[in-house]
Amino acid sequence: MSTEMLEAEGVENLLVCRDEESGLRSIIAVHDTTLGAALGGVRMRPYPSEDAAVTECTALAEAMTLKAAAAGLDLGGGWSVILGDPRQDKTDALLRAHGRAIATLGGRFIPVNDVGTTQSDIALIGEETSPVCAQDDPSPMTALGVVEGIRACVRHRSGRTDLRGLRVNVQGAGNVGASLVRLLSTEGAHVTVADVLPGRAESVAAETGARVVEPAGLPALECDVLAPCALGGIITGETVGSLRCGVIAGGANNVLDSPERADDLAERDIVYAPDFCVNAGGLIFLAEQLLGHDFDQARTRVLSIGDVIADVLDRAHREGISTTRAAHDLAEARLKS
Repeated sequence: MSTEMLEAEGVENLLVCRDEESGLRSIIAVHDTTLGAALGGVRMRPYPSEDAAVTECTALAEAMTLKAAAAGLDLGGGWSVILGDPRQDKTDALLRAHGRAIATLGGRFIPVNDVGTTQSDIALIGEETSPVCAQDDPSPMTALGVVEGIRACVRHRSGRTDLRGLRVNVQGAGNVGASLVRLLSTEGAHVTVADVLPGRAESVAAETGARVVEPAGLPALECDVLAPCALGGIITGETVGSLRCGVIAGGANNVLDSPERADDLAERDIVYAPDFCVNAGGLIFLAEQLLGHDFDQARTRVLSIGDVIADVLDRAHREGISTTRAAHDLAEARLKS
């Protein structure tokens, strides 16, 4: 195995890893450990280039730093990505090799599953490095936090306190998206769901009664809430004008292609819950597990995400700034303190 530590602006460590025997090509980014060890995902997908993998990895690592800080957690932010198709290229040897690469950071990066990896994958990585988060699936807690964030946004926008009859479009029916559809359906919301992988949206729709549409058209469908729960970067200069929603709040990371896009949303009177605040439920749950706290205590802390979002929305309105700027200020104040 070969690893190369690169200099990169804005991150503490950027590790490029290659292993000929297993075929591993991966990137590990440790963004900031001011508050503690960097916890972050292991994402696997077929990136078009190593540069593209580095770009996404460092952006996600920074988002985790902000997420942990805004949530009041004693954790830093990091991320890792494996280049390859998880349906074809993932092997035990490849995962073990990635684990050995993580081990070179001496516990400064704590991995958890993400797009393209499972808890079983992380457990296998954990045979080569420690600590890892491979216990209970955090996805339902991420979804629970998103529901509370949606509730705060709806209350801010219209004064409503319930979600019954609310039209919510969920983009992505993976672990977080499917959990969110279930929770929203239980609340009486009218849910529309889409996913790029055949069968995933149909499966959760059969269980909940949600409506299924083609993924390409979902973001522009009229609704009360758009909940992105797949890959990031969906709100761009090209797509923002086609949105027909009142609220954006979902489980995906880096939903906006740039921070300035939050100003565009505000100009269109769309309430945006900053992703690194509203989707922090899974991270909070994992942090509570690392501390040895029980499920009920973790769930109570996840429910407080609604209060965080309400505070961000109020601060943005009071100071005349975007919700993204308000959330960044919240996170940066804790990092500086």
